[in-house]
Amino acid sequence: MNFRRIFLVKCLLLLFPTVKCSITNWIYTAVNGSALLSIAAAGSIYDATWLRDRKRLLQIKDKKVKYYVNKEQCRCKILLNGTLQIEKVMKEDSGKYTVTVYQQDGKLKAEEEKMLIVQEPVPQPILSAECMNKTVSVKCEVKQKTKDETFIIELTLDDKSKKIQKNATRLEFHTRYSGTFRCVVKNQVSKKTAEEVIKCSGQLDLYLILSIAGGATFFVIFMILLIYCIRKKKAERFENDDEDRTTRARQADSEMMVRELPQPPCNPTPKQLRVQQRPLPQPQVQQQALPPRPRPRTQQRTPNHQRERP
Repeated sequence: MNFRRIFLVKCLLLLFPTVKCSITNWIYTAVNGSALLSIAAAGSIYDATWLRDRKRLLQIKDKKVKYYVNKEQCRCKILLNGTLQIEKVMKEDSGKYTVTVYQQDGKLKAEEEKMLIVQEPVPQPILSAECMNKTVSVKCEVKQKTKDETFIIELTLDDKSKKIQKNATRLEFHTRYSGTFRCVVKNQVSKKTAEEVIKCSGQLDLYLILSIAGGATFFVIFMILLIYCIRKKKAERFENDDEDRTTRARQADSEMMVRELPQPPCNPTPKQLRVQQRPLPQPQVQQQALPPRPRPRTQQRTPNHQRERP
């Protein structure tokens, strides 16, 4: 309620008590709730009459209450200060309420109008999402019970971007970003919220992209180092094997040389010394085999005649 306006009206009524004024206030209440329609006129109330749509409901005069309708059907009562109270309000109770206040001398003190609006509590919203290519389509729906109900739908993303739709039961939000979506459905008497974290598999935020890139880089570096270490170990093994083979070959050669050339004894005998001093026989050159020569024929030897002596 507008307290400034009420305060101004009270001041005017104190200055000019015989002024006739008309004030219209909007009052909202939920079904099965309680509604209080108060009077802004200051001072004590001697005579006050409440009307709904120009039909009398009840009256208080000199602290006595008089009903013009069935009390059970009205479900209402009037307090000593002139306030009208309605219990278990229904949608049929919506309407224009007028109160007229009279002084004890019969002069009109004030006339005020109240608009009572009875609304159903809003239902729970239904939040759904659909991923299409690179965009996210988020829908917030409300199942409407009656046609005359009005809602205000708010759909927000991470409390930054917001979309509002009035007098509607469905709201769609298209964006390229994922995050926490919140759907709020409200009217003048109630409010309900649905919240959900929506992330499409085709979308990757900056932190996820950086983490994947860093992991891939670390994996590549690790594989390069692993391959380098394996090759280095293999090369060392080959070098060691070559050295072992060379060493073994040298050892085998030395053993063979030792076996072929026996070492002379430390204290050679005189005979051995003489043998050692003799020159080594030179190898005979094998003469090439010549074909056999023809054998000369043997001539018959003539008998030796004894020389004649002279």
